[in-house]
Amino acid sequence: MVKVVIVGCGVVGAAIAYELSQVSGLEITVVDQNPPAQGSTGAALGVLVGIISQKTKGRAWELRARSMKRYETLVPEVEALTGERIPYNRQGILNLCFAGENLGVWENLAQIRQAQGWELKLLTTEQVQAQYPQINCDPVIGAVYSPQDRQVDPVKLTLGLIKAAQHRGVNFQFGVTVEPLPVREQSSQNPSLCTSAGTLRTDWVILAAGLGSSSLSPQAPEIRPVLGQAIQVQLAQELGEDLPVITGEDVHIVPLGDQQYWIGATVEFPTPTGEVKADSEKLDGVMAKARAICPGLAQGAILRQWSGLRPRPEGQAAPVIERLSGFSHVLLATGHYRNGVLLAPATAQIVREIVGEGA
Repeated sequence: MVKVVIVGCGVVGAAIAYELSQVSGLEITVVDQNPPAQGSTGAALGVLVGIISQKTKGRAWELRARSMKRYETLVPEVEALTGERIPYNRQGILNLCFAGENLGVWENLAQIRQAQGWELKLLTTEQVQAQYPQINCDPVIGAVYSPQDRQVDPVKLTLGLIKAAQHRGVNFQFGVTVEPLPVREQSSQNPSLCTSAGTLRTDWVILAAGLGSSSLSPQAPEIRPVLGQAIQVQLAQELGEDLPVITGEDVHIVPLGDQQYWIGATVEFPTPTGEVKADSEKLDGVMAKARAICPGLAQGAILRQWSGLRPRPEGQAAPVIERLSGFSHVLLATGHYRNGVLLAPATAQIVREIVGEGA
């Protein structure tokens, strides 16, 4: 058996574990110092900005396209294996456009997506008002509707992936810390991990620990935190039935059912001294924009508000999916920044292709 150890059990680590569980001949262990779905996964809104993204070519688009296709099979697979429902909004994303935006950019994107086999619909202000009367269309000059984009509950998805992977024999160990890897690979032996639960002999190590990845090897890229805040509100009645995610000016309004909505998220970089602290005024600004878009949200009772740290790699594009420098059997699958949930399936597929070659 080929021994694989995955370090980190957010949505990316869990997706990798599940994907690799489908490869015969692998013995897979996942370790994390925390319970699953903590960190950036636990704070994410799960909005899958794929087709409506302005990325149209190269790696950035290819990862999105792979993930969006995989999600359509992944969620039903996991639900069938676990018998549990994963909240997965198939109503798409409605992106509102405001004064000063160039609608021609969206018209061009719609043509590109059509050639790629995807669909985007451009709506006039009148069409938005007719279809979505809960939206304040006074400042809206049009909108783009992406029926094939999705939103998923990140925590329930992660827990579902873990349960499905366990069903296929993957071993998960939580509350386990991992010591840093040696400076360079020893050619005479496969990589091994020293942990608080003992030494794990491995054939492959997958570093999917998000912000913790940098501390596991001096060769790993520097990954810095970018804070995001969000809020959950309860209304007396739904804003509307079968709503898509509504987004505008980098604010997401995510319908959850039961008259509840997630609203977010801020983007807050560290101070020059490296301090990362939630700014309440920035969250107030997000809420003000959301209420301006959907005035019905002003009547909402706040159920909770939270923040999380996104892993942003310094000096290179997110995410980092590559062999660790100096190691032939250590893979980095980390630094997804704001797209961990979106790109987890594609990341897992790439890791499977690499590891599966030798299995």
